[in-house]
Amino acid sequence: MLTVSTSDYLNHLQTKGFSFREDTLGFIEFGKNYTSSSDKLVNLAIEITLKSQYEFDGSFYIAVLEMFKEHNIKGKKAAYKLVKERNIL
Repeated sequence: MLTVSTSDYLNHLQTKGFSFREDTLGFIEFGKNYTSSSDKLVNLAIEITLKSQYEFDGSFYIAVLEMFKEHNIKGKKAAYKLVKERNIL
């Protein structure tokens, strides 16, 4: 499956009704660089953040990215398994 860039993913979410302020976009980029995460993992972290918090929560998003890195998560299946084990979703 082709990985969608984070920019394209955010544009897709905006077409679904989500809005992201400029500071939120900066925070998403900060988290990506801080954790050295791929677009795929950043997109998953955004998805999980929105599903569990019902809005973008920057600190939660960073915690999810750090958890992915700590557990060497590479894909969606492993990511969802981990968040279910942690009772996040």
